[in-house]
Amino acid sequence: MRWFYFILLLTSSNCFAETSVEYYQNGIQHVLNGHYHKSGVPYAAKTPKQILHLATLDWPPYIGSNLCNKGWVYQFSIALLNSKGYSVYIEFLPWARAVRNVELGKADILMPEYFIEDTAPSDYVNGKTRRELLGLSNSFKGGEIAFLKRKGDTDRFTGNLKSLKGQKIGVVRGYQNTPEFDAMMDNNEFEIITSVDDLQLVQLLVAKRVDLIIGDPDVLKFSVSYSSLSKSEKNTLLSSIENENTPLQYNPLYFAISKLTPNWLLVLEDINEGLYQFHNSGEIDRIINTTNTQCKPYNWNVPLLR
Repeated sequence: MRWFYFILLLTSSNCFAETSVEYYQNGIQHVLNGHYHKSGVPYAAKTPKQILHLATLDWPPYIGSNLCNKGWVYQFSIALLNSKGYSVYIEFLPWARAVRNVELGKADILMPEYFIEDTAPSDYVNGKTRRELLGLSNSFKGGEIAFLKRKGDTDRFTGNLKSLKGQKIGVVRGYQNTPEFDAMMDNNEFEIITSVDDLQLVQLLVAKRVDLIIGDPDVLKFSVSYSSLSKSEKNTLLSSIENENTPLQYNPLYFAISKLTPNWLLVLEDINEGLYQFHNSGEIDRIINTTNTQCKPYNWNVPLLR
């Protein structure tokens, strides 16, 4: 019954053509055409094992509802799952809501996610850790995590997080950052101010509501250029921030599967097998390079504002 409803989504007259996804498997090209329906986009597999509901966020330059081709993580995620025989319904949500939906079993997969420590508490299920609710896949390519400060400010981070005790630090609500930082944050060793997204985080810093913000610098800066702000507002924000000189760490990315999803262990096994196959064949690099080549204005190696 669920599959019949999924077919109706793809054939409904209320749907219209959306982003296509292309990938190669065993030398054969596969092209998937998705269509908007309600708040998401379904992609059908020819012989589906089951339908997986993905919850994601606007997190450019990796993934975004208004990005060219929706970003390489979007392309890669749908391609990987389709290659393992799954149909996909993908939905963009505010991150905190995406986390909540997957932890409560209202969606199947949260992506892209950072590593989740075994002790990280759930914000939505009392007495449970996030790892009790979610199964974490093997990793795939990610980016750097660093602190950003107001331009001209003296560095506060020495390389040891204890140097930041008592500092007022901005974080996006629901984000994992690094295991050590998250543990110290949960232990109230910093004064934490939360934002709903990366753009608001940058605005908090420039407005002097926080001393530092933490995140992927590419994402934080790109969120400004990607926003609906005027060009002068964007230039003001971007010219007012800079990275701390000492980086924090490199963070790979993961898929997090709800343990309430039917056959979640099999789904996890299939994802891990797909990750190995896409890495071993070079398909993940091809998808990244193709997306960046086709979408040069969104390539993170291109200056954000000229």
